[in-house]
Amino acid sequence: ELPVVDGFPQVNESAIDLVQETLCGKVNKTLVATLNKLGAKAIGLCGIDGGFLTAKSAGGDHPCTGELVQVDGGLLEDFLSKGYTPVVATIAQGAEDPTQVYSVSANHTAAKLAVALGAEKLILLTDVRGLLRDPKDESTLIHVVELSQVPGLVKDGVIQGGMIPKVDCCVEAVRSGVKRTHILD
Repeated sequence: ELPVVDGFPQVNESAIDLVQETLCGKVNKTLVATLNKLGAKAIGLCGIDGGFLTAKSAGGDHPCTGELVQVDGGLLEDFLSKGYTPVVATIAQGAEDPTQVYSVSANHTAAKLAVALGAEKLILLTDVRGLLRDPKDESTLIHVVELSQVPGLVKDGVIQGGMIPKVDCCVEAVRSGVKRTHILD
């Protein structure tokens, strides 16, 4: 089992092959098959395909955990223009060595792809109902948060744990031109 920091698994050299095989192979292709069965025209990609995700090591004890340094939406735009729904596995090629691969955050990747594609909306999925004022009470769902409210919600402990990186990605996307973001179950 991989250690998790800010909701993101930390990958070392002994695990990267398995992570790549799992994300690019099994998980990606299962999602593609499911979407195609539901009527989509889905295609599976990972960031090393066409080099559209580039990363550097995030440092620390897990050298195969990456931090995105470049996202090129051109490849996805080509597929989207032809009616395909790209399903992206979050494996990126190395910025300094393209044969090096990194596991990168799905949330950060989604946010950066939304910006690169000029998306109007970013939707992040999670296993909780959404942002709750009281994490133990689903009736306290916060329906709308303005950027100016985020620091106070973090300070008050409303935004905490694994929700912090999701909200950070939403903030990054909105500040970079995406009009709206959603966090949904």
